[in-house]
Amino acid sequence: MHELSITRNIVAVVAERAGRRRVSSVRLAIGKLSGVDVGAVRFCFEACTEDTTLAGAALIVEEIPGRGRCDSCGREVELVEPILRCGCTPTSMLSIVSGDELLVRSMEVTDV
Repeated sequence: MHELSITRNIVAVVAERAGRRRVSSVRLAIGKLSGVDVGAVRFCFEACTEDTTLAGAALIVEEIPGRGRCDSCGREVELVEPILRCGCTPTSMLSIVSGDELLVRSMEVTDV
């Protein structure tokens, strides 16, 4: 499960930025095409934050829908899976516009 290592890295980055301040919430953006299971990240978050300045912090996840744009016709379509074919021509390909991101959007901290 690569979500465990991803969550550990998120916690490490947030803890480093927070310094000695207590983190009360972390807001993530996770794209539907990122290959990251949001449920698994939620599951791992509590264990990964134990005994850190993030212990007890709320995890807020915004799931970003997948979108692609055809390189031939310019049409934008929703993508549920990373299938990058448009269909307007036999060789038309889609470029991912959104949905492959994994971002720490923000965090709330309080001074200890």
